[in-house]
Amino acid sequence: MESKIGFMGLGIMGASMAARILKADYPLMVYNRTAAKAEPLAQLGAGIASSPRALAKKVEIIIAMVTGPEALYELLWGEEGAAAAFSPGQVFINMSSVSPSFTRELGKQLAPTGISFIDAPVAGTKKPAEEGTLVILAAGKEEKVKELEPLFLTMGKKVIFCGRPGQGSMMKMFFNLLLGLMMAGFAEALNFGRLGGLELEAMLETVFSGAMNAPMFQIKAANFRDRNHPPAFPLKHLTKDAKFILDTAYELGAPVLGGQMLLHLYRVGVAQGWGDEDISAIIKVMELISGK
Repeated sequence: MESKIGFMGLGIMGASMAARILKADYPLMVYNRTAAKAEPLAQLGAGIASSPRALAKKVEIIIAMVTGPEALYELLWGEEGAAAAFSPGQVFINMSSVSPSFTRELGKQLAPTGISFIDAPVAGTKKPAEEGTLVILAAGKEEKVKELEPLFLTMGKKVIFCGRPGQGSMMKMFFNLLLGLMMAGFAEALNFGRLGGLELEAMLETVFSGAMNAPMFQIKAANFRDRNHPPAFPLKHLTKDAKFILDTAYELGAPVLGGQMLLHLYRVGVAQGWGDEDISAIIKVMELISGK
């Protein structure tokens, strides 16, 4: 019989990831701070826990997918937090985006419980989560990651082993730095061309016809055409990750000049009230700065 899975955090990503686990016939129990978000999964057969601690008492593998360190800490050590119910033999998988240093500290805090800790954020956004085509960036004991691979492959198309806990989060920061730079660069170039009198479709065709064609650019092209940015990856979340990237770069002594500018640009977007829009809304920041 498959291990019983507990899933905490049913936001843009978590709800789809939990649904993929359920569709793969794993017994599933879920918890979300806003209980109504758990109802669609309950209708598909998932159990609903009244608290993180209640969930941890009834499952063997606990997964968290929340917006950041504060939300994760609350799930684990807040009122009715899950960590008080952790015990040897269980597994805790953090799939949330947090900094490497936070992840390493989290591992130290969890060590006295005896639980196996896996650091496994994901590369991918809303659509890959819905389709089960995420890339799982897993770190921890290699044999435990291998053991969990069938579970991970219900949510993703590939599992990449990254090393010890903290290295999954480091891979996520590497990936999001590149993602943020690519998205901002694409928006900057499109705005530059627009001010020079070029038509959007002609610019897109030029990019898509050569070596600079990228699946992400093709996906986001619809947002630029429609001037609408439904959130696959909210701008405010990349802003949060950009801060983690800079903090990590400072610890490492790594020059991230583009990353520094990235944080400022995305913070402008949040300040303008665009934080809940997709990261493609960074083009609105470019237009704002242009003044045209």
